[in-house]
Amino acid sequence: MSNYKYISFTQDGSKAFLTFNRPEVLNALNNQLIDESLDAFGRLSPDTRVLVLRGTGGKAFAAGADLEEMQHRTMWTDIDFGSRRELARRLEAAPFLTVAAINGFALGGGLELALACHLRIASDKAILGLPETKLGILPANGGTARLSRLIGPGRALRLILLGEHIGAQEAERLGVVNWVFSDAQFDENVSALTDRLAKLAPVSTRAAVDCILRGFDMTVDQAIENEHRWFQICLASSDKQEGVCAFLEKRAPNFGRNN
Repeated sequence: MSNYKYISFTQDGSKAFLTFNRPEVLNALNNQLIDESLDAFGRLSPDTRVLVLRGTGGKAFAAGADLEEMQHRTMWTDIDFGSRRELARRLEAAPFLTVAAINGFALGGGLELALACHLRIASDKAILGLPETKLGILPANGGTARLSRLIGPGRALRLILLGEHIGAQEAERLGVVNWVFSDAQFDENVSALTDRLAKLAPVSTRAAVDCILRGFDMTVDQAIENEHRWFQICLASSDKQEGVCAFLEKRAPNFGRNN
């Protein structure tokens, strides 16, 4: 593995872990951290089934853009916004599951990257928000687009216009996060859930993610047609054969072989 300055990256079989590593500034996102994250994406094993994003230090997932880097610039392009958009796009379009493990502050650009992930897990001490309007800007790396699709325009307007910070329980109630675990057992629960996700059938998992996410931009008929196309792909996969055989033989399936 390459040595990175602002992230750590490990691959454990079908599971990969990308950790933001600037704890002294609550893992604020600077250009180099984004570039290193994109480089790590290129080093993922083709056998990857789950990628987990998290932050080091115990206080933050990522507390937004690096304001020290931003304050001397007047254009978003000057802080390489294209790379930030590309990282979010890769998280959302990945052919494997992407999971944000939010163990503290996830604010601004940090929350936007979490929103680009397929699933979000939060500790009960997590704080989430898009406070950009308080700085005279707006969340422009998918914050308005992804949050409104996830929780509806009314709730998104409330959080974005007022720049509200919300706790983990409220985030789960609104649908921003999928699970909330106690801070004391957060790592243990994230590990257990990651193990479960890594054992899912990769073809049908990819199909479900594609159908759900792309379905928002389709008519109902188009979305159903996409479902049918993926259903045919699933039928032809070894995962389907393994799943049916495992059910009939009353054993746990071993998915992902020879697809």
